[in-house]
Amino acid sequence: MLSAFLKHPFMSQPALNACNEGAMLNAMLAFELALAEVQEASGAVPNGASQQMREQLEHASFNVAEIAEGIASGGNVAIPFVKQSRALLPEALKGYWHQGATSQDVVDSALMLLLKPRLVAMDNLLRRCRSAAAALMDTHVDTPMVGRTLMQQALPITFGVKVAHWAIGLEQSRRRLGEVELPVQFGGAVGVHSGWDTLGLEWMDALAARLGLVAPVLPWHTDRYPIHALGTALDAVAGAAEKIALDVALLTQTEVGEVAEPSAPGMGESSSMPHKRNPVRSALIRGAARQVHGHTSVLINAAAQPLERGLGEWHAEWAPMMESALLVEGALEQVAALLEGLEVYPDHMQRNLAATGGGIMAEPVARLLTPVLGPDKAKAVSAAAAETSRREVRPYADVLAEHPDVLGVVGVTALRDACNPALYLGSSTAQVARAKKWLESE
Repeated sequence: MLSAFLKHPFMSQPALNACNEGAMLNAMLAFELALAEVQEASGAVPNGASQQMREQLEHASFNVAEIAEGIASGGNVAIPFVKQSRALLPEALKGYWHQGATSQDVVDSALMLLLKPRLVAMDNLLRRCRSAAAALMDTHVDTPMVGRTLMQQALPITFGVKVAHWAIGLEQSRRRLGEVELPVQFGGAVGVHSGWDTLGLEWMDALAARLGLVAPVLPWHTDRYPIHALGTALDAVAGAAEKIALDVALLTQTEVGEVAEPSAPGMGESSSMPHKRNPVRSALIRGAARQVHGHTSVLINAAAQPLERGLGEWHAEWAPMMESALLVEGALEQVAALLEGLEVYPDHMQRNLAATGGGIMAEPVARLLTPVLGPDKAKAVSAAAAETSRREVRPYADVLAEHPDVLGVVGVTALRDACNPALYLGSSTAQVARAKKWLESE
C-alpha cells in the first residue's frame, strides 16, 4: 500500500498509531462488553455473564484478515467481528452476545470512542497555537508591514494584527469543535429497540455513561447530525490552519522575505536546488486541509440517509470522518511548530514598505491635500507624485514637497507624517489588544 508514502505524511503519527485496526477492534469490543454489562444490571443477561465474556474476549486474538475479508459480504466490519467474537464464547453465553444491537450500533459507537481522544489532542494543539500566537502578537504589536489586497501592496498594517486574525480563526474553530458531541449509538435493527420496549432507552443512556459518550435524545441511525457537526467543525479548523499556511508561504517568497518557517536540519531542502528553503510545513498544512475539504463534501452529501438505514451514505462516512480527524490533527501539529518557531524579519517588512518609494501612502496624502486642493485634484497630485517617486527612486515626501500645487501650501512636517507608514496603522494596535482580551476570555 502507498498510504505510508502518499497519505500518512499529512497525518498525525500518534493519531495513526491510536486509530489502527486493533484500536477499532478494541472499540467494538468495548461497546459489546459494556452492552452486556448494562443488560446484566437490568436482568436481561445472567449474573456474572458479562464478566465471563470479558475474561474470554478481552485478551483474545482476533483474526484481522478474516474480519477484513468478511466486510465484502456483510457490508461493514461489525458483522464479521460479532461473528468471530461470538464463536470464541461458550455456548451458554453466545445468545447474550450483541443482544438487541445491530451492526450500525457497533460501528458508530466504536468510531465515537476512537474520535474522543483525538478531539482532546486537537484541543491541546489548538491551545498551543493560541499561546504561540499570543507571544507573536505581543512581540509585534507595533511592527509595521505592508497590507496586501488582491496580492498587491495596499496600506500598512502591523504584523501583530495579522497574527491576531490567525489566532482568532483558530480559536473560533477550537471553540466550535469543543461544542461537538460524540453520542453513543444504540437502537437495534430499526432504531426502536425492537423487543425490548423502554428497556432499550435505559440501556442506551447507561451505555453512554459507561463508555464516556453523550446520551442522544434518540438513536441516530439515519439522523446524521452528529457526523455533519463533527465534519464541518473539523473543516473549520482545517480552513483556519490553511489560512495561516498560505499567508506564511506567501511572506516567505524570496522577493518578500518577511518571515521564514522554523529552521531544522534538512527541513525545506530541495532535491535539486541547494539554495532553496521551501515552506514545507505550510505545504503539508495546506495539503492536509485540501483533503479535509474534500472529505467534508462527502460527509455533507451523506447527511440525508434513507428510512432506517443508509444505503451507501452511512458506509461512505467512515473513512472520510476518521481521515479528517487524523489530517486535522496532523495539520495542527505543523501549525503549532510553525507559530512557535516562526522567524520574523521586521527589517524586510520595512524594506517592502519602501518598495513603492512611499507610494502606498497616496491615500492618506490625498486626504491631507483634499481640504486645500479639493478631492479630485488631491487624488491626481498624490498619484502623480507616487509615480514620480517610483520612477526616479526618490522619497515620496520629497517629491510631494516640490510639487507646484503643494509647495508652500502644506507644511513639510505634515507631508512627512502623511507619508510615514508607522503613523497610518489605523486600529491595528487596538485590534491586537481586543483580540488578546477575547482569546483570554475562556
